[in-house]
Amino acid sequence: MTNLTTLLASGFGVGLSPVAPGTVGSLLGIACFYPLLGVSSAIQWSTFFVACVVAIVSAERAGKAWGVMDHPAIVIDEVVGVWLAILMPLSILTFSVSLPLLAVGAFLAFRLYDIVKPWPVHVLERRLPGGWGVVLDDLAAGAMAGMILTLALLVIGPA
Repeated sequence: MTNLTTLLASGFGVGLSPVAPGTVGSLLGIACFYPLLGVSSAIQWSTFFVACVVAIVSAERAGKAWGVMDHPAIVIDEVVGVWLAILMPLSILTFSVSLPLLAVGAFLAFRLYDIVKPWPVHVLERRLPGGWGVVLDDLAAGAMAGMILTLALLVIGPA
């Protein structure tokens, strides 16, 4: 890590994990979202959109610096992807949800979609250039995870 953008892109170094850096980055995303639980939905979504811009820019610059556009150490895309998987049910559901259940569900669903890369996740990863492709495929995985988690929680009902 040579500058602020590579530090951000690597999730403050967690992307350098020798084992499953994407999984570790997703756990970082859950931890980073925790302080946002006590604020309004508008602030949560605003923070998310700012984080997405930072993710695209830092992933682009880190990819160029490291010579591999989607380098395994770039995990900021996992951070924003898992945030989306949490934000969707939090914003859509009208009843309160067990936060540990939400965190575990978002993490597992997001990792599944991020690893398997069903359509349109794999298309975004391959067809969009630079930081856009690195981040938007994870946002698609996060959106899919958020939708399935919301539906599952609707079926389960209030905890």
